[in-house]
Amino acid sequence: MGRARTTGATRAVDPETLWLPPTGTRLGRRPTHSRAEITAAAVTIADTEGLTALTMRRLATEVAVGAMSLYTYVPDKETLLELMIDQVAGEHDLPPPGGDWRDDLRRLAHVQRDIMRRHPWLPSALASRQTLGPNTLASLEYALTALQPTNLDGQQKMEAFALLTGFVASYVSNEVAQELNSRRTGRDPQETLAAQGRYLHAVVRGGAYPRLAEVLGTLSGGTVSSFDRLLDQLLNGLVPVG
Repeated sequence: MGRARTTGATRAVDPETLWLPPTGTRLGRRPTHSRAEITAAAVTIADTEGLTALTMRRLATEVAVGAMSLYTYVPDKETLLELMIDQVAGEHDLPPPGGDWRDDLRRLAHVQRDIMRRHPWLPSALASRQTLGPNTLASLEYALTALQPTNLDGQQKMEAFALLTGFVASYVSNEVAQELNSRRTGRDPQETLAAQGRYLHAVVRGGAYPRLAEVLGTLSGGTVSSFDRLLDQLLNGLVPVG
């Protein structure tokens, strides 16, 4: 497969070509690397250096192939990102859903968060995802099975999976950004949070923000993490009452 011509626009990825088994017999020499090996190398670069460091030339150097030879494995970076997303999506060992859809989706959300924490580039990559590979489909199948006891229709179940994944991606993006800011400034995230709290309590004393003052007076640390608290709010809103 030759290199696709670029015109400045993002190339559309064909899911049939990418994920379905090829037809016919492959001609030519046996490739030096598998597509999975190429994808794993790309994931390693993104994990350690970020997505901005991942270029086709950089990847070719990493796997010791010529830059043009790399395009026989993957035609462009858009396709590479699809392969990377799906490869890391398989880093889980979810048991079959147990029948309590909230517990099952809560378990899936924690698995997604763990994966995204291991691969901080993943939340931003998901925003440009064009296809659903086999590992992603396995997670979707898990969610659809978990939602069977609910009264949601098919579209609502698909939307519930998208909402869950979007929530986790947004939460992890914020976590990663705070950690990067902490490393950049040398300030512990808890110190930053405490300073923000002191500032807000100071500005509400003048009476200009009465509703904010009321809310601040009710806040407490609690023992439940913000991730679990927000996740429960999301899950409780997924299925209409009555």
